[in-house]
Amino acid sequence: MRRLVALSALLLVGSVCGAATCASRGPATDLQSGFLRPPESAKPWVYWFWLNGNITKEGITADLEAMKRVGIGGVLIMEVDQGVPLGPVAFMSDQWRELFKHVVAEAKRLGLQVNMNDDAGWNGSGGPWIKPEEAMQKVVFAEVNVEGPQQFQGALPQPQTAAGFYRDIAVLAFPTPTEFRIRDIEAKAAYQRGGTPPDTRPLPPGAAIAQDRIVDITAKMAAGGTVTWDVPEGRWTILRVGYTPTGMVNAPAPASGTGLECDKLSKEGAEAAFRGMMAKLIQDVGPAAGKVLVRTHIDSWENGSQNWTPRMREEFRRLRGYDLLPFLPVLSGRVVNSIEVSERFLWDLRQTISELVIQNYAGHMAELAHQHGIRLSIEAYGGPCDELPYGGRADEPMGEFWVGGGAMETCREMASSGHVYGKPIIGAEAFTATDSERWLEHPGSVKALGDAAFCEGINRFVFHRYAMQPWLNYKPGMTMGPWGLHYERTQTWWDQTPAWHRYLARCQYLLRQGQFVADICYLQPESPPSGAPTHSRNGYNYDQCPAEAVINGMAVRGGRLVLPSGMSYRVLVLPQSDAMTPNLLRKIKQLVDAGATVIGPRPSRSPSLSGYPACDDEVRSLADELWGRGKIVQGVTPEQLLAQKGVPPDFTSDRPLRFIHRRAGDVEIYFVACAGKQPTRAQCAFRVTGKVPELWHPDTGAIERVADYSDSGQVTRLRLNLEPSGSVFVVFRQSNRGDDPVVALRRNGRSIELSRSQSPTIVVKRALWGPAGDPQHTKDVTDQVRRKLEGGQQSFVVAELAAEGDPAVNIVKTLRVEYEVNGKTFTATATDPETITFDLPGSEMPPALLTRLPSGKLQLEVRRPGTYKVVTKSGRTTRFRVASLPRPLDVRGPWDVAFPPNWGAPRHIRLERLVSWSDYADPGVRYFSGTATYRNVFAVPPNTLGRARRIYLDLGNVQVMAQVRLNGRDLGVLWKRPYRVDVTSALRPGANVLEVRVTNLWPNRMIGDEELPEDSQRSPNGTLRSWPDWVLRGKPSPTGRYTFTTWRLWRKGSPLLESGLLGPVVLQTTQLLR
Repeated sequence: MRRLVALSALLLVGSVCGAATCASRGPATDLQSGFLRPPESAKPWVYWFWLNGNITKEGITADLEAMKRVGIGGVLIMEVDQGVPLGPVAFMSDQWRELFKHVVAEAKRLGLQVNMNDDAGWNGSGGPWIKPEEAMQKVVFAEVNVEGPQQFQGALPQPQTAAGFYRDIAVLAFPTPTEFRIRDIEAKAAYQRGGTPPDTRPLPPGAAIAQDRIVDITAKMAAGGTVTWDVPEGRWTILRVGYTPTGMVNAPAPASGTGLECDKLSKEGAEAAFRGMMAKLIQDVGPAAGKVLVRTHIDSWENGSQNWTPRMREEFRRLRGYDLLPFLPVLSGRVVNSIEVSERFLWDLRQTISELVIQNYAGHMAELAHQHGIRLSIEAYGGPCDELPYGGRADEPMGEFWVGGGAMETCREMASSGHVYGKPIIGAEAFTATDSERWLEHPGSVKALGDAAFCEGINRFVFHRYAMQPWLNYKPGMTMGPWGLHYERTQTWWDQTPAWHRYLARCQYLLRQGQFVADICYLQPESPPSGAPTHSRNGYNYDQCPAEAVINGMAVRGGRLVLPSGMSYRVLVLPQSDAMTPNLLRKIKQLVDAGATVIGPRPSRSPSLSGYPACDDEVRSLADELWGRGKIVQGVTPEQLLAQKGVPPDFTSDRPLRFIHRRAGDVEIYFVACAGKQPTRAQCAFRVTGKVPELWHPDTGAIERVADYSDSGQVTRLRLNLEPSGSVFVVFRQSNRGDDPVVALRRNGRSIELSRSQSPTIVVKRALWGPAGDPQHTKDVTDQVRRKLEGGQQSFVVAELAAEGDPAVNIVKTLRVEYEVNGKTFTATATDPETITFDLPGSEMPPALLTRLPSGKLQLEVRRPGTYKVVTKSGRTTRFRVASLPRPLDVRGPWDVAFPPNWGAPRHIRLERLVSWSDYADPGVRYFSGTATYRNVFAVPPNTLGRARRIYLDLGNVQVMAQVRLNGRDLGVLWKRPYRVDVTSALRPGANVLEVRVTNLWPNRMIGDEELPEDSQRSPNGTLRSWPDWVLRGKPSPTGRYTFTTWRLWRKGSPLLESGLLGPVVLQTTQLLR
């Protein structure tokens, strides 16, 4: 049954047309041509990590050639130290720069592009070329208490000093207050990233410093820190205020590339960083800059925070309109005037820091890159600034997502940044992983996760990671510590990835066309540093937008909120906050007066000290006009409001599917994906009318017109039949005027369901989450799962449950959910890295599938005999009869299996029945990792073949990839479920020769090698202590091991993985009727 269900999904993909362009009535459009043959720019990239000076010219060439061979489009280079023994090439030495020039020359030869991280390591912009005065700075204090009246003369202690650099800002004196410090001052004063709720504790008497009692005695201090000052009566505190480097360095970098991080608040800091490295490399490569070396990169912010720069006082006055000098004691946690005033000053400080990072660091880095003919990419999150405008300064904002689903929110955030600021390419650090990955993943296992990132708005994958392989003869070879998806030429399945990369390129090409379609714009809170919280979709997509973009660019056109980037929205949703700056609220009023629809709570104050207290009066006055007169909506969600206005959801489905929608001119492009492990039959509604739906299949390039759909005048409904973890583009580009869609299909007088009126209800009975067989650490999560389902999440990543408490931290746990649908009980299970989906009745595939040929004729592909009746909207009726179909033909043993030489396995083995290599008696087979070729000669009865028949080869269970040849014809690589291929054109009556090249994963060979004597010095965690002499001399392992890797993640006796062709292998026949 499972084979037949999955067969229907395959039929839908490509068998109907043969040619991939069957849907086109005329010449192929540019859009269609680009989809069929994506340009080089649409190909995925890789993070290319160089490890601690272990770089060779031959390794560079071999890596780049391997990337080109399988369809990689470019590299993002980072050199890091991740525990690998030191190599001979120092970072940015003459030898290193010659090797970089070799990279660019080879990339030019091969047609690849290069993005160079702007320092060693992966955080920030630093290096040995950054002087202490050019580094990130922080405010530091030293103080003395004195009693007046007296003439005080004495040396003030110098505050904390780092990197041998310190400069004074001011010396202030004030009456010594009662001891009290503002709560969470480290975050509020930007010593660390954060921003916490205001301190609302009662202020003890005498704890506030009156601003008019603060005396600037900076001029009273001589060189060396000696102060001479006439102290007034009473107890006084003398506060020496200065700044010094934060001490943050770029990391994890090789020692030769490690240095201070540049000042992120001044243009001079950005210039020092760019001048110290990228400018030199650009000069080295000459005319290739901008053509081959096309970008420089700033990765996710892991540099802590800073709160000073040499011109901070001037910049603060320019941006906030007042002098920060009398408020400097607040940075030490003291209160000036009142807690409210001090909190407002701290908000202004964080806002100023945010704006300076955005303008002087990200913005100026982009300017410097452009001046040198290249562009800038940034993973724009984690810093002491508002993240959306930070990403908006990049040419390519980037998010990241991890195996298991972590950090996916950064993809949605950076997609919003790209949409709002008009950046057509939105990248992602793709498939980052912890050491639990350990060579276990492959394209088929991560596809659903990648599809989820596409649905968040990502349209360029940069695989994390490819570790630079300095050798030609060691496998799996170099790793980037324990991190990432192992994505190197030394992977067992590397040469089987072109089909997967073509899939990605087709997706990325279409997902860059036109504009993202969203109904809702969520305004980012004015609370620097601010990220962008995720929101539920419920069929209406959204962007998140910073105040900057609203104030400077948002307008109203035809009732829609529009941005200069071309984005438009139906409704603007304000943040859940009682504070808003007058400048932003004035803009909101302009938008409302122009006809915008706005939802949100009423503000009552400004968060800022600028213009205080008049700023609060203006906020209240504007709020009275907007909310008091009902111009802004409250008490409903944006989805409820849109429904009330008669706007249907952009996309709905009665099964858990993800989607994203783009509009290119008058063409509507939807990408729809399923995370489930089983085939899915879903009834979907798209907010498009008057056009014929087409299915564009990115895995095959096939395009087909949908035959059975309905157009209600508001939405178009159709059924999607998706493979396990399947995906498809639904494209609307041609008028449906004159089209006559099918409305009914019957077999033997019984209706075959073409649509369902509503989705069945899932009733969760019990949900348990914990390690297998460990009830003590198992948690009842029934209520949590129910809430997710009630919120519309019919699938979710299991690890999300940890948000409400993890019963066993760092241990793989299984979620088991018992549920009912229409009175029938089901069970769903998934482990932490996986997405759980709930199987629903009605997902079974129909016995026949319809499509519309380019001629306009209907075609029915039948997999069960019977009498079929097709009725169209106009009432036209067509009948077909299929009296019989050949039974499925089992391809049985014996199988000859050939293994490569010199890799531990015998050259050939004979299998009477298919079994996993891991269960075979010979240890060379049991521990084999790589590619082996199965050969079988089988007979096909003459009556199997016939006119208008399709024959499919179903390989059953494959671990993990297979390349099929039948009678000498290459039928391609099967890299995901179902492992099926149309063999009609290659099959012949009588004897047929089948060859299947099957590739498994690395762990079995690694586990087998642990049975052999040690050949290198290792730490307990599996890392190398030093390079083995035999590696340095390029020799094989002296103890007979087949694998060598810099980080061992498998141990002796670890369970072996199922491997090879497990079957059953079956030929299945369908009939085409027209």
